[in-house]
Amino acid sequence: MRRVLTAFGCALSLAACTAPPGFDEEAGRAGAGFGAATSANMIAHSRAAEGLRVDLARRFAAEVDTTINFAFDSAVLDAAARATLHRQADWIRRRPELRFRVYGHTDLVGPPAYNEALGLRRARAAVAYLVSQGLDAARLEAVASFGETRPLVATGGPERANRRTVTEVSGFVRGHPNLLNGKYAAVVFEGYVESAAVPSTFAQGGSGGDGAAAATP
Repeated sequence: MRRVLTAFGCALSLAACTAPPGFDEEAGRAGAGFGAATSANMIAHSRAAEGLRVDLARRFAAEVDTTINFAFDSAVLDAAARATLHRQADWIRRRPELRFRVYGHTDLVGPPAYNEALGLRRARAAVAYLVSQGLDAARLEAVASFGETRPLVATGGPERANRRTVTEVSGFVRGHPNLLNGKYAAVVFEGYVESAAVPSTFAQGGSGGDGAAAATP
């Protein structure tokens, strides 16, 4: 009997020595090397953050009009544009953990360099109005202009639908308390609750140029 027990003990020792790779490593380990589990966790959180940003961007576009339009060769906000930006500001105010970017566009009339500068002026005008509604300027960016390169209507003539700015969710405010200490889940939960409500929709500005034949949009 003693020999049988001794042989059994040796078999157990041998099995322990030949455990499958990774058997005695930390749970959740992904790949080889020290700190791999932490790296994998950071990647997972980064992907989750991007997924949440995309979801919130879609909700923003569904619940408010993200686009305003401009008169020919102008960066002046008319009454309709201000009303739309006011509704955007209300939505943005309720999401203090988010950052936003405003893109400026023009129609295809005029030289590209002029149109790029005009698109940027339009974006800055929209941001200035949003800031005037009490929003933190650090959360709003108006440095990206597509000028005439992304028309909604493919025409070389004046076209109001192409003379626009578009506001989009661009990311999260680094270190905002809504995203720390386990509150990330609360942000997601709020999205589920509000997604159950019927979204509001607003008509966009009309299409069609201002009828002026000019060298600039």
